[in-house]
Amino acid sequence: MREPAMDLKQMQYFLCLAQEGNATRAARRLNIVQPALSMQIAKLETALNKQLFFRSAQGMSLTAAGEEFERLVAPIIKDIDRAREEMARLDGKVAGRVGIGMINSAAQSVLPVSTLRIAEAYPDVELCICEGYSETMLEWVLAGQLDLAVVNARQRGGAPPVQHILDEEMMLAHSASAGRTWPKAVSLATVKKLDLVLPSRRHGLRRILDQAAADAGFALSPRLEMDTLPAICGVVASTGMATILPGIALRAALEAGTIRAHRLRPALTRSIAWVSHPRRVMSSAMQAAMEIISDDLRTAAEAASRLGRR
Repeated sequence: MREPAMDLKQMQYFLCLAQEGNATRAARRLNIVQPALSMQIAKLETALNKQLFFRSAQGMSLTAAGEEFERLVAPIIKDIDRAREEMARLDGKVAGRVGIGMINSAAQSVLPVSTLRIAEAYPDVELCICEGYSETMLEWVLAGQLDLAVVNARQRGGAPPVQHILDEEMMLAHSASAGRTWPKAVSLATVKKLDLVLPSRRHGLRRILDQAAADAGFALSPRLEMDTLPAICGVVASTGMATILPGIALRAALEAGTIRAHRLRPALTRSIAWVSHPRRVMSSAMQAAMEIISDDLRTAAEAASRLGRR
């Protein structure tokens, strides 16, 4: 007896439902009716002889078998989509879906501008963007869940290919209303005497700061830790606490005049870069998105650097 076959459409439906976690939303995104989606998923489960989803009133979530199937199928669908995109490019058309991960210090500074520029220049490019920690973004790129990611760059064995974007100075920031007189450049040794609010040790920026402090012979002991960078700027603006962040993360508060920033001596920099899967071909849509976002990140960093020199 011939075993039931699975087809490409079923795999695409499966991935969409796995991402949405809700049959109604997935059907709407696929532009089909919900019963048709449910029927195709049932056929797929029959073909595989595995239950792929847990079903409840709250939605649908992957079983262990579903998680493994997602890991196996996602790269296949991406490669098929990329093949379609490259065939369209032969006609001069840049199109396709691009999954991008970004560290929040980069995302919050450029996404409103970058997504608008990409939409205007490449109306057939569909973006799916998420924020997270560098390590998480790297894992998702290697797993095929993202096409590209902007991360804090660190050289390490087994890392995906890196394309450098920029090196950016990190600056000491404090409230604009603070009565203390500060020099234009602050020594790193001065930092250990301050009440600091910094990202937690999960954050890539914190690892850079901890390493710099260790090299200078001391350990950082922040009074407050939080990973939401705009919130850090808000705390600094309204209290006597200080922080050390890249200029991009400080830019909005600097432009609003609520904080002041100073360079550190010796200078402390962070590098940000693109990473992609080592065995995946770069599509024209991916390249187009990379170029615009990279350009906007450099522009934002230069603007923040000028504000910090005031």
